[in-house]
Amino acid sequence: MAVNIVIADDHKMVREGLKCLLELDKAYNVVGEAGDGYECLDVVNKTNPDIIIMDINMPNLNGLQTLKIMRQENINKKVIMVTLYDDIDYLIKALDYKCNGYVLKNSDFAILKDAIDSVEKNEIYVEPSLTVMLNSSLARRDVKKSMIDSLTKRELEILKLIAQGLLNKEIAAMLNISERTVKNHISNIFKKIDVSDRTQAAVFAIKNGIVEIK
Repeated sequence: MAVNIVIADDHKMVREGLKCLLELDKAYNVVGEAGDGYECLDVVNKTNPDIIIMDINMPNLNGLQTLKIMRQENINKKVIMVTLYDDIDYLIKALDYKCNGYVLKNSDFAILKDAIDSVEKNEIYVEPSLTVMLNSSLARRDVKKSMIDSLTKRELEILKLIAQGLLNKEIAAMLNISERTVKNHISNIFKKIDVSDRTQAAVFAIKNGIVEIK
């Protein structure tokens, strides 16, 4: 049985090129195409593919947003993300959203075929050139998670307020504690997350999703 594939990419020439290359092999059958995330969701619903090859950078609804929606709506199709950029943050976010494969657009076509074949076997495939960066980034993330887990509930509360720009006096008044207690908590927070000032603490909080920029 051929693997049924949907290609989602905002460049028609890319879609047509991929389709021609894939269908040179009878193991693959392109059953649909989409130019953005919304169209992809519609095409997937209509064609019920085995695998979706999806560009991250699409208009209206990009690949990561589309993948997130699919997982939230329990559309458990296998998804291979493709992108021009070797941005490790994109890769980690795609994996967090449970993508099945991740391939760079400037790779040989053989890499994409390897990804399709691996994903079809229920394996996770990551572009080989990205694995070292991925492992290093995941190790750093584990360290940061450990730092966050070491914070008490009160320390997390104060870190959020620091990131929002509040001064010690304001934090003390809001939490109904003394400024001295606030200073002690902040000293402990700085040690636990390995920062030396409020700005670094705020950046840590934002980068690690403790607070969101509005």
